[in-house]
Amino acid sequence: MYCSTDDTDDCKLRESIIRKGLPLLHAYGLEDLFYKYGVDLELWAHEHLYERMWPLYDQKVYNGSYDAPYTNPKAPVHIITGSAGCQEKLDPFVKDPADWSAARFSDYGYTRLMIINNTHLYMEQVSDDQNGKVLDKMMLIKEKHGPEAWL
Repeated sequence: MYCSTDDTDDCKLRESIIRKGLPLLHAYGLEDLFYKYGVDLELWAHEHLYERMWPLYDQKVYNGSYDAPYTNPKAPVHIITGSAGCQEKLDPFVKDPADWSAARFSDYGYTRLMIINNTHLYMEQVSDDQNGKVLDKMMLIKEKHGPEAWL
């Protein structure tokens, strides 16, 4: 849905088909659907890299606060975790990402996800290229779930 890769993939386009739906019809887009039903976390792949976004809806960042962006954010958090390995090598990033891009790594690796309880979710990105080094981590805290969480 969102990415800052330097290639021709759909997620790089402002009006991506995944986000907004089929051109002209604007039907079957996923972003409005996921927002409408209050999806907290969206995990994506296919891009051969790792990228974590700030809480994001319609190209706009909705952090919970400046100091705690992932505590009660007002939009879903998007994570691309497609760096497990492929024959095509890792995807390159654009030099200057959009404001919604929070962390980007192009190491081969994997993501660990731990659901602690109904309000806390912990995630970390681990690099195989750097012998298991944790490259990124995030604690998502949501005291409300569903569409009422955005209010």
